Amino acid sequence: MPRLFDTFKIKGVTLRNRIAVSPMCQYMATDGVVSDWHLPHYAGLARGGAALVVLEASAVSKEGRITPGDVGIWNDAQAEALRPIVQAIKAAGATPGIQIAHAGRKASANLPWEGDDHIADDDPRGWPTIAPSPLAFGADLRKVPGEMTKEEILRVQQDFVAAAERARDAGFEWLMLHFAHGYLAQSFFSFHSNQRGDEYGGSAENRGRFLLETLAAVRKVWPEDRPLSARFGVIEFDGRDEETLKESIALISRFKDAGLDAIDVSVGFSTPKAQIPWGPNFLAETAARVQTETGLPTSTSWFISDAEQADALIQSGKTDLVMLARPLLADPHWPYAAAKTLGIENPAWATLPPPYAHWLARYRTS
Repeated sequence: MPRLFDTFKIKGVTLRNRIAVSPMCQYMATDGVVSDWHLPHYAGLARGGAALVVLEASAVSKEGRITPGDVGIWNDAQAEALRPIVQAIKAAGATPGIQIAHAGRKASANLPWEGDDHIADDDPRGWPTIAPSPLAFGADLRKVPGEMTKEEILRVQQDFVAAAERARDAGFEWLMLHFAHGYLAQSFFSFHSNQRGDEYGGSAENRGRFLLETLAAVRKVWPEDRPLSARFGVIEFDGRDEETLKESIALISRFKDAGLDAIDVSVGFSTPKAQIPWGPNFLAETAARVQTETGLPTSTSWFISDAEQADALIQSGKTDLVMLARPLLADPHWPYAAAKTLGIENPAWATLPPPYAHWLARYRTS
């Protein structure tokens, strides 16, 4: 069985190990353009030894931002500003990826450390939100979205296509569609947020239509030799988990037929009433089932924090990649520490660039 520090090949990309940087919103952009914060942040994560660095959710339109601080990829200036980040990630030996997204009814929110709630209607920093149905998420996100017309559905799908084209031309080698976490695509799939009476609502097949059409449209412009993946909330922990998981697996199988190369297994986050069983590896068995029943390479995240835990997930075959977030914020050189823990030969050289690896390998205690 493969282990955490074995390579992983998919399409024309070979990852140097099975450690991936999960998309983590930084909320440090201005008008969707990355700032001085982003380049050292992503370069540092790549230099730390992860094999795949996926940039934070990047909005496909201005209305699709979660907050005013979101990175965007809805215009050429934003895409051009991402090029140095792509180059820095590659120079560090990692594969540059990006997640493209539309926040749907969760858009127009304050920064997490400034309330994490909807911006007040009379605040000029905010904007109207859209969703499959005019239903607010609830809790602190109480803004009622406008119900999308079919023309708006087509427009947003074209926004995803245009964003994928910009990501392609900027040099990203891995594209992740954000179909999770209660954002627009997830809200089409979830019955909690979709009460439409047309071909985009009702049955699970219809609720999955927006996602499948968007994927198919993006597939046409994304190069065949570069992996196309999606982060998808396959379970809600809302009391109907088996039904939701079966519906999700059926839709993922259709994703595969439409050209999806890998699936990142996550939670729906479509209702604030969900009872999520937070804990180490709590999605591991779910990811394993998705992998077994769809045959797609899988990744997952959430409370994977130590080397043995991550290595065991890979060895067991429950997932092909581990997506790490908070452990890498705490220590961007987590892969180096993991390599030492797992007894990898020459762990510094196996994970770090020469200016770090040389000195760490040369001066070490017995």
